[in-house]
Amino acid sequence: MRILGIDPGFGRTGYGVIDTARGLAAIEYGCIETVPHTPTGERLRDIYEAVTDIISRLKPDVAAIEQLFFNRNVTTAFTASEARGVVVLAAEMAAVPQIAYTPMQVKQAVVGYGRAEKRQVQEMVRILLGLQAVPKPDDAADALAIAIAHAHSSPYLTRVMHSREGSGRDSV
Repeated sequence: MRILGIDPGFGRTGYGVIDTARGLAAIEYGCIETVPHTPTGERLRDIYEAVTDIISRLKPDVAAIEQLFFNRNVTTAFTASEARGVVVLAAEMAAVPQIAYTPMQVKQAVVGYGRAEKRQVQEMVRILLGLQAVPKPDDAADALAIAIAHAHSSPYLTRVMHSREGSGRDSV
């Protein structure tokens, strides 16, 4: 399975694509950066077009997208939510299924502890993907962690879906 992990942000959207065919392998990762002081619509278009290009080139089977959590800065929450929206739209337009993970779920799946520190998550990403160094920038490492979280969670999710189908339930 090829998984696109996305850490959505307005200024920087991290992405990472991993493949699970033979363990976990990083295919590509990086950051989509928008130009500050550019109109909002242009920045959102840039994010959309970049994600569309990544999907077109790397052909992921699923997109794992971080669920946003903000408790202080409302302005940041709105712009990050808009960025997340265009990421979801790009995946939907390409018929790529999406699943959301909270930061706590990502930490739990990657490190085994939902309140792990950022550097612990980044080091586990490095180890699990067999990389020489922690991926940079941080947004790319976060996106890879989101993809790894889905790789670790998807066998469970598949079993739940199949058991629900057998019981006549329509959704998880």
